[in-house]
Amino acid sequence: MNPVLIEVLRGGAVESRHAGALAVVDASGTVHTALGDIDRPIFPRSAVKLLQALPLVASGAAESYGLTDAELALACASHSGEPEHVATAAGVLARLGLTADALECGTQWPSREPVLRGMVARGELATPLHNNCSGKHSGFVCVACLMARSAGAEPAEFARGYVAAEHPVMREVSAALSATTGVDVERAPRGTDGCSIPTFALPLRSLALAFARCGTGQGLSEGHARAARRLRQAAAAAPFMVGGTDRFDTRVMQALGERLFCKIGAEGVYCAALPELGLGLALKIDDGAARAAEAAMAAAAQALLKSGDELLHGYSHLALRNWRGIHVGSLRPAPDLAGAFAPAP
Repeated sequence: MNPVLIEVLRGGAVESRHAGALAVVDASGTVHTALGDIDRPIFPRSAVKLLQALPLVASGAAESYGLTDAELALACASHSGEPEHVATAAGVLARLGLTADALECGTQWPSREPVLRGMVARGELATPLHNNCSGKHSGFVCVACLMARSAGAEPAEFARGYVAAEHPVMREVSAALSATTGVDVERAPRGTDGCSIPTFALPLRSLALAFARCGTGQGLSEGHARAARRLRQAAAAAPFMVGGTDRFDTRVMQALGERLFCKIGAEGVYCAALPELGLGLALKIDDGAARAAEAAMAAAAQALLKSGDELLHGYSHLALRNWRGIHVGSLRPAPDLAGAFAPAP
């Protein structure tokens, strides 16, 4: 059974406990810190968008189509569907001569409530551009268009069905996941992600290794190392695109820049690269609670980087308020998590 990582307090008493597992690994595969079962495969979901975007740069598509920092950061994003996100994804497609119809991620309303309310008030409808994965999918379409150009095929026709596991684009994405994690994903348990692409269940140990490799370039091909560096730099330069207003990933990367690349995934997953330490981190909250995953990520990052104290402490010890703004409780790292990063006596 995995240990409790985060406790939720109401008043001074523990109301809820969130168990989970966490792995911190270096690029050689040496485990720095481990809590819980780090070898049980879990679905990382959107936490691996950096890995899924590697072919966009490694293939030459990003350079060929002149993608900017903002566009590359969006390719790694689970964004809130704000106007800047929508316009950036639309701009990528326009450069390819395509429209939102080329995206196969599905239509999703913005998660940013003021944006959603504004759209409803104006009678506007959501499109695939509002989908939190539209940047990643725009990147997939870029890769497809480059492949089509090389094959002398019609780009829109070639791109059609790119979400299928057997499509050439998705084969490149799966190959990047295998190369970075060291796991043959074709042998891993497979499901379908919310945005319709394949998702593979992988151990936290392997996911942490992948992010250590992406932070250092060690253990990667020259193309993947270059792509990982370029994508991390883009996210540091345009962190708003990775999440959005008041989002954890955006706020933390605005504060820490290239010292930390972090990315949330659905169902309580977080992955991060800490390049200056040569470490990668991956965690999973068993019950899928996003706020507990953010709190655990903040606690680990603060302990490892010894930086961003006020911001990260605000997440690892998140104050809880009711609808009247009255302080009613907080989150805190449980003893196992806090002790894992405590200095040796």
